[in-house]
Amino acid sequence: MNEQANPVPAASDARLAPIYARAVPRILRIMLVTSLLLVAPAFWFYRWRGAIGFAAGAAVSYVNFLALTRGVEDLAERIVNRQSREKGRKIVVRFLVRYGLVAVVAYVIFKSSALAFRGFLWGLCVPVVAMMIEAGFEAYAAFRRVD
Repeated sequence: MNEQANPVPAASDARLAPIYARAVPRILRIMLVTSLLLVAPAFWFYRWRGAIGFAAGAAVSYVNFLALTRGVEDLAERIVNRQSREKGRKIVVRFLVRYGLVAVVAYVIFKSSALAFRGFLWGLCVPVVAMMIEAGFEAYAAFRRVD
Protein backbone atom coordinates (compact mmCIF):
# COMPACT_ATOMS: atom_id res chain seq x y z
CA MET A 1 0.00 0.00 0.00
CA ASN A 2 2.30 2.68 -1.23
CA GLU A 3 -0.20 5.33 -2.29
CA GLN A 4 0.64 8.98 -2.52
CA ALA A 5 -1.56 11.53 -0.79
CA ASN A 6 -1.46 13.80 -3.84
CA PRO A 7 -0.91 11.72 -6.94
CA VAL A 8 0.68 13.35 -9.97
CA PRO A 9 -2.04 14.44 -12.40
CA ALA A 10 -2.22 12.67 -15.72
CA ALA A 11 -1.51 14.52 -18.96
CA SER A 12 -5.23 14.64 -19.69
CA ASP A 13 -5.82 16.41 -16.34
CA ALA A 14 -3.30 19.10 -17.31
CA ARG A 15 -5.14 19.54 -20.60
CA LEU A 16 -8.45 20.03 -18.74
CA ALA A 17 -7.08 22.47 -16.16
CA PRO A 18 -7.88 25.58 -18.25
CA ILE A 19 -11.44 24.32 -18.73
CA TYR A 20 -11.94 24.02 -14.97
CA ALA A 21 -10.26 27.37 -14.31
CA ARG A 22 -12.88 29.13 -16.44
CA ALA A 23 -15.84 27.35 -14.82
CA VAL A 24 -17.02 30.18 -12.56
CA PRO A 25 -17.10 32.88 -15.27
CA ARG A 26 -18.82 30.38 -17.57
CA ILE A 27 -21.44 29.59 -14.90
CA LEU A 28 -22.08 33.31 -14.42
CA ARG A 29 -22.60 33.76 -18.18
CA ILE A 30 -24.89 30.74 -18.31
CA MET A 31 -26.88 32.21 -15.42
CA LEU A 32 -27.37 35.47 -17.31
CA VAL A 33 -28.40 33.76 -20.54
CA THR A 34 -30.70 31.33 -18.75
CA SER A 35 -32.33 34.16 -16.81
CA LEU A 36 -33.00 36.10 -19.99
CA LEU A 37 -34.43 33.04 -21.72
CA LEU A 38 -36.67 32.07 -18.80
CA VAL A 39 -38.26 35.48 -18.20
CA ALA A 40 -40.66 34.83 -21.09
CA PRO A 41 -42.00 31.52 -19.67
CA ALA A 42 -42.27 33.18 -16.24
CA PHE A 43 -44.36 35.92 -17.85
CA TRP A 44 -46.45 33.31 -19.68
CA PHE A 45 -47.29 31.38 -16.49
CA TYR A 46 -47.39 34.14 -13.87
CA ARG A 47 -47.85 37.35 -15.90
CA TRP A 48 -45.89 40.50 -15.15
CA ARG A 49 -45.78 40.00 -11.37
CA GLY A 50 -44.28 36.55 -11.75
CA ALA A 51 -41.81 37.77 -14.36
CA ILE A 52 -40.68 40.58 -12.07
CA GLY A 53 -40.39 38.10 -9.20
CA PHE A 54 -38.40 35.75 -11.41
CA ALA A 55 -36.07 38.57 -12.46
CA ALA A 56 -35.59 39.55 -8.81
CA GLY A 57 -34.84 35.94 -7.85
CA ALA A 58 -32.41 35.55 -10.73
CA ALA A 59 -30.67 38.82 -9.81
CA VAL A 60 -30.41 37.85 -6.14
CA SER A 61 -29.07 34.41 -7.06
CA TYR A 62 -26.50 35.98 -9.42
CA VAL A 63 -25.27 38.38 -6.71
CA ASN A 64 -25.35 35.54 -4.19
CA PHE A 65 -23.26 33.29 -6.45
CA LEU A 66 -20.73 36.08 -7.03
CA ALA A 67 -20.44 36.68 -3.30
CA LEU A 68 -20.13 32.95 -2.66
CA THR A 69 -17.24 32.56 -5.10
CA ARG A 70 -15.50 35.59 -3.62
CA GLY A 71 -16.04 34.25 -0.10
CA VAL A 72 -14.62 30.85 -1.01
CA GLU A 73 -11.58 32.47 -2.64
CA ASP A 74 -11.04 34.72 0.39
CA LEU A 75 -11.41 31.80 2.78
CA ALA A 76 -8.95 29.72 0.76
CA GLU A 77 -6.50 32.64 0.76
CA ARG A 78 -6.92 32.99 4.51
CA ILE A 79 -6.20 29.29 5.05
CA VAL A 80 -3.24 29.09 2.69
CA ASN A 81 -1.61 32.42 3.53
CA ARG A 82 -1.32 33.05 7.26
CA GLN A 83 -0.27 36.66 6.59
CA SER A 84 -3.49 37.27 4.68
CA ARG A 85 -5.07 40.67 5.25
CA GLU A 86 -8.51 39.07 4.97
CA LYS A 87 -10.20 38.83 8.35
CA GLY A 88 -12.15 35.70 9.21
CA ARG A 89 -14.91 37.75 10.83
CA LYS A 90 -15.37 39.76 7.63
CA ILE A 91 -15.80 36.57 5.62
CA VAL A 92 -18.48 35.31 8.02
CA VAL A 93 -20.30 38.67 8.05
CA ARG A 94 -20.42 38.71 4.23
CA PHE A 95 -21.76 35.15 4.32
CA LEU A 96 -24.56 36.17 6.69
CA VAL A 97 -25.34 39.35 4.72
CA ARG A 98 -25.78 37.26 1.59
CA TYR A 99 -28.49 35.18 3.17
CA GLY A 100 -29.97 38.21 4.86
CA LEU A 101 -30.37 39.80 1.41
CA VAL A 102 -32.19 36.72 0.13
CA ALA A 103 -34.45 36.65 3.20
CA VAL A 104 -35.36 40.36 3.00
CA VAL A 105 -36.13 40.27 -0.72
CA ALA A 106 -38.12 37.04 -0.32
CA TYR A 107 -40.13 38.51 2.55
CA VAL A 108 -40.96 41.71 0.66
CA ILE A 109 -42.01 39.78 -2.42
CA PHE A 110 -43.96 37.23 -0.35
CA LYS A 111 -45.92 40.01 1.33
CA SER A 112 -46.65 41.80 -1.95
CA SER A 113 -47.77 38.99 -4.27
CA ALA A 114 -48.01 35.21 -4.24
CA LEU A 115 -47.36 35.06 -7.98
CA ALA A 116 -44.28 37.23 -7.67
CA PHE A 117 -43.06 34.99 -4.85
CA ARG A 118 -43.46 31.90 -7.06
CA GLY A 119 -41.47 33.62 -9.77
CA PHE A 120 -38.85 34.61 -7.19
CA LEU A 121 -38.46 30.99 -6.08
CA TRP A 122 -37.99 29.92 -9.71
CA GLY A 123 -35.40 32.68 -10.13
CA LEU A 124 -33.45 31.33 -7.17
CA CYS A 125 -33.12 28.03 -9.08
CA VAL A 126 -31.18 29.62 -11.96
CA PRO A 127 -27.75 28.70 -10.47
CA VAL A 128 -28.82 25.04 -10.34
CA VAL A 129 -29.64 25.10 -14.05
CA ALA A 130 -26.35 26.85 -14.80
CA MET A 131 -24.34 24.32 -12.79
CA MET A 132 -26.11 21.42 -14.51
CA ILE A 133 -25.22 22.89 -17.91
CA GLU A 134 -21.64 23.43 -16.72
CA ALA A 135 -21.47 19.82 -15.50
CA GLY A 136 -22.56 18.65 -18.95
CA PHE A 137 -19.93 20.87 -20.56
CA GLU A 138 -17.20 19.55 -18.28
CA ALA A 139 -18.28 15.94 -18.85
CA TYR A 140 -18.13 16.53 -22.60
CA ALA A 141 -14.67 18.09 -22.26
CA ALA A 142 -13.44 15.23 -20.08
CA PHE A 143 -14.68 12.47 -22.38
CA ARG A 144 -13.73 14.13 -25.64
CA ARG A 145 -10.68 12.51 -27.16
CA VAL A 146 -7.97 14.68 -28.59
CA ASP A 147 -5.49 12.57 -30.52
